[in-house]
Amino acid sequence: MTAVREPARGGRGPKPPASVSAGLATRVRVHDGGRPGAYATAVLDVVAMIPPGRVMTYGDVAEFVGAGTGRHVGAVLSRFGHEEDVPWHRVIRATGEPNPTAPNEALAKLIADGTPLRPGGERVDLARARWDGQPAPAPSRAAGPDGRS
Repeated sequence: MTAVREPARGGRGPKPPASVSAGLATRVRVHDGGRPGAYATAVLDVVAMIPPGRVMTYGDVAEFVGAGTGRHVGAVLSRFGHEEDVPWHRVIRATGEPNPTAPNEALAKLIADGTPLRPGGERVDLARARWDGQPAPAPSRAAGPDGRS
């Protein structure tokens, strides 16, 4: 049996079905009274962990945090990424392009970090530079002549 829709007010056609916006399921609190909220703090903590020469995409950071979307991560960085201890330039677009707000500054910082770039030098080589969130292995110490390090 097909449900019959009632006309909207004023008789202008059928009333749209009641539904929940997809955006409601993805909302996160970015700030709390102007200070970073719990989500923003988690994002900033992940960004601070990205080692020099490595990058994560906006979506990678959201996935690592376990909530939100790449847009939420961008909102956090636009609001709180200016702090001097936040390596905001290590979060890039999925295309390998640097931060769209300050691409030249981001590229300069990425180059200074030793981040691998694609030919042409305008995009990061994600295959080589993408960080998976795992800490780098500790360097092994070479054993001395007696077999001990």
